[in-house]
Amino acid sequence: MDKRLGMLGLAARAGALVSGGFMAEKAIADGSAKFVIIAEDASDNTVKKFENKCRFYKVPYVICSVMDELGHLIGKESRTVIAITDDNFAEQFIKRFEQQ
Repeated sequence: MDKRLGMLGLAARAGALVSGGFMAEKAIADGSAKFVIIAEDASDNTVKKFENKCRFYKVPYVICSVMDELGHLIGKESRTVIAITDDNFAEQFIKRFEQQ
């Protein structure tokens, strides 16, 4: 498990994230997404789509972990994309990923 993702469960319980392609795409477009996590094993089209959306809307993103692990960390089935919607949680994730 990627230790940088350790706070995902806490963020999920706090209601500070949305998961799944549709909800994440909506959060990016409406400006509520502050940080996006894309699974490494997502399809090439999905990765490209979310990279492009994040760049267009200037949302920081990272590609890491696998779909099953992302889902497990938030207590759900496998997830391709997770969008952090809380400023404080997003700031913490950004710091964690910048350190490595």
